[in-house]
Amino acid sequence: MQYTILGKTGLNVSRLCLGCMTFGEPDRGTHAWTLPEESSRPIIKQALEAGINFFDTANSYSDGSSEEIVGRALKDFAKRDEIVVATKVYHAITGLEQGLSRASIMQSVDDSLRRLGMEYVDLLQIHRWDYETPIEETLEALNDVVKAGKARFIGASSMHAHQFKQALDVSAQNGWASFVSMQDQYNLIQREEENEMYPLCQERGIAVLPWSPLARGKLTRPWGETTARSVSDNFAKTLYDATDEADGKIAERVGKIAEDHGVPRAQIALAWILSKQVVTAPIIGASRPAHLADAIGALDVTLSAQEIAQLEMAYVPHEATGFK
Repeated sequence: MQYTILGKTGLNVSRLCLGCMTFGEPDRGTHAWTLPEESSRPIIKQALEAGINFFDTANSYSDGSSEEIVGRALKDFAKRDEIVVATKVYHAITGLEQGLSRASIMQSVDDSLRRLGMEYVDLLQIHRWDYETPIEETLEALNDVVKAGKARFIGASSMHAHQFKQALDVSAQNGWASFVSMQDQYNLIQREEENEMYPLCQERGIAVLPWSPLARGKLTRPWGETTARSVSDNFAKTLYDATDEADGKIAERVGKIAEDHGVPRAQIALAWILSKQVVTAPIIGASRPAHLADAIGALDVTLSAQEIAQLEMAYVPHEATGFK
Protein backbone atom coordinates (compact mmCIF):
# COMPACT_ATOMS: atom_id res chain seq x y z
CA MET A 1 0.00 0.00 0.00
CA GLN A 2 1.06 3.57 -0.65
CA TYR A 3 0.41 6.37 1.83
CA THR A 4 0.21 10.15 1.77
CA ILE A 5 -0.63 13.04 4.08
CA LEU A 6 -4.22 14.30 4.16
CA GLY A 7 -3.80 17.92 3.17
CA LYS A 8 -2.26 19.92 6.01
CA THR A 9 -3.54 17.67 8.78
CA GLY A 10 -0.57 15.41 9.38
CA LEU A 11 -2.86 12.38 9.09
CA ASN A 12 -1.15 9.56 7.20
CA VAL A 13 -3.71 7.92 4.93
CA SER A 14 -3.65 5.16 2.35
CA ARG A 15 -3.78 6.29 -1.29
CA LEU A 16 -7.09 4.45 -1.55
CA CYS A 17 -10.00 5.25 0.73
CA LEU A 18 -12.63 2.54 1.16
CA GLY A 19 -16.06 4.03 0.57
CA CYS A 20 -18.62 2.37 2.79
CA MET A 21 -21.89 3.13 1.00
CA THR A 22 -21.81 -0.49 -0.16
CA PHE A 23 -22.09 -1.72 3.43
CA GLY A 24 -25.57 -1.52 4.93
CA GLU A 25 -28.64 -3.58 5.66
CA PRO A 26 -30.61 -3.83 2.36
CA ASP A 27 -33.95 -3.34 4.12
CA ARG A 28 -32.84 0.00 5.58
CA GLY A 29 -32.65 3.12 3.44
CA THR A 30 -33.13 3.21 -0.32
CA HIS A 31 -30.29 1.06 -1.66
CA ALA A 32 -31.44 -2.54 -1.98
CA TRP A 33 -28.05 -3.53 -3.46
CA THR A 34 -26.04 -2.95 -0.26
CA LEU A 35 -24.28 -5.78 1.58
CA PRO A 36 -25.59 -6.93 4.96
CA GLU A 37 -23.18 -7.18 7.87
CA GLU A 38 -22.09 -10.77 7.33
CA SER A 39 -21.07 -9.96 3.75
CA SER A 40 -19.52 -6.57 4.56
CA ARG A 41 -17.13 -7.66 7.29
CA PRO A 42 -14.86 -9.85 5.10
CA ILE A 43 -14.31 -6.96 2.64
CA ILE A 44 -13.52 -4.50 5.43
CA LYS A 45 -11.06 -7.02 6.87
CA GLN A 46 -9.54 -7.58 3.41
CA ALA A 47 -9.01 -3.83 3.05
CA LEU A 48 -7.27 -3.59 6.41
CA GLU A 49 -5.03 -6.55 5.64
CA ALA A 50 -4.06 -4.87 2.35
CA GLY A 51 -2.98 -1.75 4.25
CA ILE A 52 -5.99 0.49 3.65
CA ASN A 53 -6.40 2.61 6.78
CA PHE A 54 -8.90 5.22 5.49
CA PHE A 55 -12.66 4.57 5.64
CA ASP A 56 -15.45 6.90 4.50
CA THR A 57 -19.10 6.52 5.44
CA ALA A 58 -22.07 8.81 6.14
CA ASN A 59 -24.92 9.08 8.60
CA SER A 60 -27.44 8.58 5.80
CA TYR A 61 -25.99 5.45 4.20
CA SER A 62 -28.57 2.69 4.61
CA ASP A 63 -30.36 4.69 7.29
CA GLY A 64 -27.34 4.63 9.59
CA SER A 65 -26.61 0.91 9.31
CA SER A 66 -23.42 1.54 7.32
CA GLU A 67 -21.93 3.34 10.31
CA GLU A 68 -23.04 0.52 12.62
CA ILE A 69 -21.50 -2.19 10.44
CA VAL A 70 -18.26 -0.30 9.80
CA GLY A 71 -17.87 0.67 13.45
CA ARG A 72 -18.24 -2.90 14.70
CA ALA A 73 -15.88 -4.29 12.07
CA LEU A 74 -13.17 -1.71 12.73
CA LYS A 75 -13.43 -2.31 16.48
CA ASP A 76 -12.91 -6.04 15.91
CA PHE A 77 -10.24 -5.89 13.22
CA ALA A 78 -8.19 -2.72 13.84
CA LYS A 79 -6.70 -0.42 16.47
CA ARG A 80 -8.46 2.93 16.64
CA ASP A 81 -5.27 5.00 16.51
CA GLU A 82 -4.11 3.21 13.34
CA ILE A 83 -7.13 4.04 11.20
CA VAL A 84 -8.69 7.22 9.80
CA VAL A 85 -12.48 7.29 9.89
CA ALA A 86 -14.60 9.82 8.02
CA THR A 87 -18.34 10.33 8.08
CA LYS A 88 -20.78 12.99 6.87
CA VAL A 89 -23.71 15.10 8.02
CA TYR A 90 -26.51 16.79 6.08
CA HIS A 91 -29.03 14.23 4.84
CA ALA A 92 -31.99 13.42 7.03
CA ILE A 93 -32.61 10.05 8.58
CA THR A 94 -35.25 9.01 11.10
CA GLY A 95 -35.83 11.72 13.69
CA LEU A 96 -33.34 14.13 12.15
CA GLU A 97 -34.00 17.30 10.18
CA GLN A 98 -32.09 17.58 6.89
CA GLY A 99 -29.55 20.33 6.59
CA LEU A 100 -26.62 21.94 8.35
CA SER A 101 -28.26 23.95 11.09
CA ARG A 102 -26.52 23.92 14.45
CA ALA A 103 -29.20 21.65 15.89
CA SER A 104 -28.93 19.15 13.02
CA ILE A 105 -25.15 19.04 13.16
CA MET A 106 -24.99 18.50 16.91
CA GLN A 107 -27.57 15.72 16.83
CA SER A 108 -26.03 14.12 13.73
CA VAL A 109 -22.56 13.97 15.27
CA ASP A 110 -23.75 12.38 18.49
CA ASP A 111 -25.87 9.87 16.58
CA SER A 112 -22.99 8.97 14.26
CA LEU A 113 -20.55 8.46 17.13
CA ARG A 114 -23.08 6.23 18.88
CA ARG A 115 -23.58 4.12 15.75
CA LEU A 116 -19.84 3.91 15.07
CA GLY A 117 -19.08 3.10 18.71
CA MET A 118 -16.34 5.73 18.71
CA GLU A 119 -15.51 8.78 20.81
CA TYR A 120 -14.47 10.80 17.77
CA VAL A 121 -14.15 10.70 14.00
CA ASP A 122 -11.01 11.85 12.24
CA LEU A 123 -12.88 13.71 9.50
CA LEU A 124 -16.42 15.07 9.70
CA GLN A 125 -17.66 16.23 6.31
CA ILE A 126 -20.69 18.22 5.20
CA HIS A 127 -22.37 16.06 2.57
CA ARG A 128 -23.82 18.92 0.53
CA TRP A 129 -24.19 22.71 0.64
CA ASP A 130 -27.17 23.89 2.69
CA TYR A 131 -28.95 26.73 0.88
CA GLU A 132 -31.29 27.33 3.84
CA THR A 133 -28.77 27.77 6.67
CA PRO A 134 -26.25 30.62 6.83
CA ILE A 135 -22.75 29.26 6.31
CA GLU A 136 -21.65 31.10 9.46
CA GLU A 137 -24.05 29.04 11.58
CA THR A 138 -22.78 25.83 10.01
CA LEU A 139 -19.10 26.66 10.41
CA GLU A 140 -19.42 27.83 14.01
CA ALA A 141 -21.21 24.60 14.90
CA LEU A 142 -18.52 22.53 13.19
CA ASN A 143 -15.86 24.50 15.03
CA ASP A 144 -17.57 23.64 18.32
CA VAL A 145 -17.65 19.96 17.33
CA VAL A 146 -13.88 20.06 16.81
CA LYS A 147 -13.32 21.94 20.09
CA ALA A 148 -15.40 19.30 21.89
CA GLY A 149 -13.09 16.58 20.56
CA LYS A 150 -15.82 14.81 18.60
CA ALA A 151 -14.04 15.37 15.26
CA ARG A 152 -10.37 15.99 14.66
CA PHE A 153 -10.87 17.78 11.34
CA ILE A 154 -13.71 18.90 9.08
CA GLY A 155 -14.17 18.48 5.34
CA ALA A 156 -16.64 19.32 2.60
CA SER A 157 -18.24 17.54 -0.34
CA SER A 158 -19.82 18.40 -3.69
CA MET A 159 -20.31 22.13 -3.94
CA HIS A 160 -19.37 24.93 -6.29
CA ALA A 161 -15.87 26.36 -6.01
CA HIS A 162 -17.17 29.83 -5.10
CA GLN A 163 -19.14 28.29 -2.21
CA PHE A 164 -16.10 26.41 -0.96
CA LYS A 165 -13.96 29.55 -1.13
CA GLN A 166 -16.60 31.48 0.80
CA ALA A 167 -16.59 28.83 3.53
CA LEU A 168 -12.79 28.80 3.75
CA ASP A 169 -12.69 32.58 3.98
CA VAL A 170 -15.40 32.76 6.67
CA SER A 171 -13.53 30.22 8.80
CA ALA A 172 -10.29 32.16 8.44
CA GLN A 173 -11.94 35.47 9.32
CA ASN A 174 -13.41 34.04 12.53
CA GLY A 175 -10.53 31.82 13.58
CA TRP A 176 -12.71 28.72 13.31
CA ALA A 177 -11.71 25.21 12.27
CA SER A 178 -11.47 25.18 8.48
CA PHE A 179 -12.22 22.55 5.88
CA VAL A 180 -9.14 20.41 5.19
CA SER A 181 -10.60 18.26 2.39
CA MET A 182 -12.93 18.29 -0.60
CA GLN A 183 -14.81 15.12 -1.53
CA ASP A 184 -16.20 15.64 -5.00
CA GLN A 185 -17.13 13.79 -8.15
CA TYR A 186 -14.13 13.27 -10.42
CA ASN A 187 -13.45 10.64 -13.06
CA LEU A 188 -12.58 10.31 -16.72
CA ILE A 189 -16.08 11.23 -17.86
CA GLN A 190 -16.67 14.07 -15.35
CA ARG A 191 -13.69 16.41 -15.12
CA GLU A 192 -15.32 19.78 -14.51
CA GLU A 193 -13.59 20.12 -11.13
CA GLU A 194 -10.34 20.77 -12.98
CA ASN A 195 -11.60 24.23 -13.99
CA GLU A 196 -12.06 25.98 -10.63
CA MET A 197 -12.23 23.62 -7.67
CA TYR A 198 -8.88 21.91 -8.07
CA PRO A 199 -6.83 25.09 -8.59
CA LEU A 200 -8.44 26.38 -5.37
CA CYS A 201 -7.60 23.16 -3.53
CA GLN A 202 -3.99 23.30 -4.69
CA GLU A 203 -3.70 26.95 -3.66
CA ARG A 204 -5.10 26.29 -0.16
CA GLY A 205 -3.46 22.90 0.49
CA ILE A 206 -6.80 21.07 0.56
CA ALA A 207 -6.88 17.28 0.31
CA VAL A 208 -8.91 15.97 -2.66
CA LEU A 209 -10.95 12.78 -2.17
CA PRO A 210 -12.83 12.01 -5.40
CA TRP A 211 -16.02 10.02 -5.18
CA SER A 212 -17.22 7.82 -8.03
CA PRO A 213 -13.74 7.48 -9.57
CA LEU A 214 -15.10 4.67 -11.76
CA ALA A 215 -18.27 6.62 -12.69
CA ARG A 216 -20.54 4.29 -10.71
CA GLY A 217 -18.93 1.32 -12.46
CA LYS A 218 -19.52 2.60 -16.01
CA LEU A 219 -15.75 2.65 -16.66
CA THR A 220 -15.27 -0.95 -15.52
CA ARG A 221 -17.18 -2.73 -18.30
CA PRO A 222 -18.03 -2.42 -22.00
CA TRP A 223 -20.13 0.68 -22.62
CA GLY A 224 -23.85 -0.02 -22.35
CA GLU A 225 -23.44 -3.20 -20.34
CA THR A 226 -25.55 -3.11 -17.18
CA THR A 227 -25.55 -4.64 -13.73
CA ALA A 228 -28.29 -5.13 -11.16
CA ARG A 229 -27.06 -2.03 -9.34
CA SER A 230 -26.74 0.16 -12.44
CA VAL A 231 -30.30 -0.61 -13.52
CA SER A 232 -31.69 0.52 -10.16
CA ASP A 233 -29.24 3.38 -9.54
CA ASN A 234 -31.40 6.41 -10.29
CA PHE A 235 -28.74 8.81 -8.98
CA ALA A 236 -26.28 7.60 -11.63
CA LYS A 237 -28.79 8.47 -14.32
CA THR A 238 -28.73 12.09 -13.18
CA LEU A 239 -24.94 12.13 -13.36
CA TYR A 240 -24.18 10.60 -16.75
CA ASP A 241 -27.13 9.91 -19.01
CA ALA A 242 -27.04 13.33 -20.68
CA THR A 243 -23.52 12.76 -22.04
CA ASP A 244 -23.75 9.08 -22.90
CA GLU A 245 -22.42 9.30 -26.47
CA ALA A 246 -19.30 11.34 -25.65
CA ASP A 247 -18.58 9.29 -22.55
CA GLY A 248 -18.76 6.04 -24.50
CA LYS A 249 -15.76 7.11 -26.60
CA ILE A 250 -13.68 7.59 -23.47
CA ALA A 251 -14.76 4.21 -22.13
CA GLU A 252 -13.63 2.60 -25.39
CA ARG A 253 -10.17 4.03 -24.87
CA VAL A 254 -10.11 2.76 -21.30
CA GLY A 255 -10.86 -0.71 -22.64
CA LYS A 256 -8.13 -0.53 -25.28
CA ILE A 257 -5.44 0.62 -22.86
CA ALA A 258 -6.55 -1.98 -20.32
CA GLU A 259 -6.14 -4.64 -23.01
CA ASP A 260 -2.66 -3.33 -23.82
CA HIS A 261 -1.64 -3.55 -20.16
CA GLY A 262 -3.40 -6.85 -19.56
CA VAL A 263 -5.33 -5.49 -16.59
CA PRO A 264 -9.01 -4.84 -15.78
CA ARG A 265 -10.54 -1.57 -16.98
CA ALA A 266 -11.01 -0.40 -13.40
CA GLN A 267 -7.25 -0.31 -12.91
CA ILE A 268 -6.76 2.01 -15.87
CA ALA A 269 -9.47 4.42 -14.72
CA LEU A 270 -8.02 4.47 -11.20
CA ALA A 271 -4.43 4.74 -12.41
CA TRP A 272 -5.45 7.85 -14.35
CA ILE A 273 -6.89 9.49 -11.22
CA LEU A 274 -3.91 8.48 -9.12
CA SER A 275 -1.61 10.15 -11.65
CA LYS A 276 -3.16 13.54 -10.80
CA GLN A 277 -1.01 15.45 -8.31
CA VAL A 278 -4.00 17.18 -6.77
CA VAL A 279 -5.67 13.89 -5.79
CA THR A 280 -4.99 12.60 -2.29
CA ALA A 281 -7.04 9.39 -2.24
CA PRO A 282 -9.92 8.32 -4.50
CA ILE A 283 -12.85 6.76 -2.68
CA ILE A 284 -13.37 3.25 -3.97
CA GLY A 285 -16.37 1.01 -3.45
CA ALA A 286 -16.29 -2.77 -3.33
CA SER A 287 -19.11 -5.28 -3.15
CA ARG A 288 -16.86 -8.27 -3.92
CA PRO A 289 -13.31 -9.18 -2.91
CA ALA A 290 -12.28 -8.98 -6.58
CA HIS A 291 -13.40 -5.34 -6.77
CA LEU A 292 -11.08 -4.44 -3.91
CA ALA A 293 -8.21 -6.46 -5.37
CA ASP A 294 -8.60 -4.67 -8.70
CA ALA A 295 -8.50 -1.27 -7.02
CA ILE A 296 -5.39 -2.13 -5.04
CA GLY A 297 -3.75 -3.43 -8.23
CA ALA A 298 -4.19 0.03 -9.81
CA LEU A 299 -1.45 1.33 -7.52
CA ASP A 300 1.04 -0.70 -9.57
CA VAL A 301 -0.17 0.56 -12.96
CA THR A 302 1.76 3.43 -14.50
CA LEU A 303 0.29 5.17 -17.52
CA SER A 304 2.53 6.85 -20.05
CA ALA A 305 2.04 10.49 -20.96
CA GLN A 306 0.76 9.33 -24.33
CA GLU A 307 -1.83 7.02 -22.75
CA ILE A 308 -3.02 9.78 -20.44
CA ALA A 309 -3.40 12.08 -23.43
CA GLN A 310 -5.37 9.42 -25.30
CA LEU A 311 -7.74 9.03 -22.38
CA GLU A 312 -8.26 12.77 -22.01
CA MET A 313 -8.56 13.95 -25.61
CA ALA A 314 -12.08 12.64 -26.16
CA TYR A 315 -13.50 14.59 -23.21
CA VAL A 316 -15.96 17.35 -23.97
CA PRO A 317 -17.17 19.96 -21.45
CA HIS A 318 -20.03 18.66 -19.32
CA GLU A 319 -22.55 20.21 -17.04
CA ALA A 320 -21.20 19.79 -13.53
CA THR A 321 -23.36 17.24 -11.72
CA GLY A 322 -23.60 15.65 -8.29
CA PHE A 323 -24.32 18.72 -6.18
CA LYS A 324 -27.80 17.63 -5.04
